[in-house]
Amino acid sequence: MKVLIASDIHGSFYYAKELATAIKKEKPDKIVLLGDLYYHGVRNPLPKDYAPKKVANLLNTFRSKLEVVKGNCDSEVDEMVSEFPFYSSITMNFAGKRIFFTHGHHYDMKRLPNKKIDIMIYGHVHTGWIKEQNEIIFANPGSVSLPKQESERSYLVLTEKSLMLKSLEGRVLQTKFL
Repeated sequence: MKVLIASDIHGSFYYAKELATAIKKEKPDKIVLLGDLYYHGVRNPLPKDYAPKKVANLLNTFRSKLEVVKGNCDSEVDEMVSEFPFYSSITMNFAGKRIFFTHGHHYDMKRLPNKKIDIMIYGHVHTGWIKEQNEIIFANPGSVSLPKQESERSYLVLTEKSLMLKSLEGRVLQTKFL
């Protein structure tokens, strides 16, 4: 099984189309989006080709594969235009590992959920990375449209054997073997 994980599109139709291209190349069985899909947020500049409704329409085409975590910039109106549910968090058993997905504004490496997990994946900070601490793997897919701290636009790919951080163009940036 293959899972593609992305975050923080923030309404950029241009980069949502780039993500759709990556999804078609990767051919994942499941797609997990970690929130902040449509609204850019008051702290962020307008992303390239800001068109939240077009982003919603594009994401709706992937609804059968989508699992979505609600981010701090997502609203009830966003949920109304989406043909998929938003969850506060998602816990998944995958290849013998317990994985916790969240946006990152409530839980992160310093604020863990009160449950046993092997892997925690969250967005929110707009930087992509994979780290290990206290026998837990932590990963962030970065931002599809508004990367920060000189990071690249990126996403994660999870398989039974590895967790990979990839640039939006598909270059492998980091790999953690499971």
